[in-house]
Amino acid sequence: MRKRDNNQLTPKEEELMQLLWEHEPIVISKLVELYPDPKPHFNTVSTVMKRLETKGFVGHNEVGGSFQYFSTVKKDNFRKKSFGDFIKNYFGGSYYGAVSALVEDDKMSAEELNELLELIKNKGKHNG
Repeated sequence: MRKRDNNQLTPKEEELMQLLWEHEPIVISKLVELYPDPKPHFNTVSTVMKRLETKGFVGHNEVGGSFQYFSTVKKDNFRKKSFGDFIKNYFGGSYYGAVSALVEDDKMSAEELNELLELIKNKGKHNG
């Protein structure tokens, strides 16, 4: 089993980060309230948030005797890095391989591929 990198998130950590990015700054009790059923225990969420803080993904301020948490990593930056890591780990760094897999698994249509081609063509016009 591969050791988890400190820059990677567990599924639970990622769920909480998604809620945090959407509702920050936020206290633990509000995070628990926003969580879908079955809701985790307050202490569980608190422990995960402390772990996220140790990893450098969140910070907190003390407000009225409660910790109010905020993200220290932008969602877009995290998404780009995570997606790049995913492509590297599962497709040998080949974005072509990833898109090919989507087509083979019937997850992407010819129409969507044509839209991507147009996006690529137009991006070249704007950058050149």
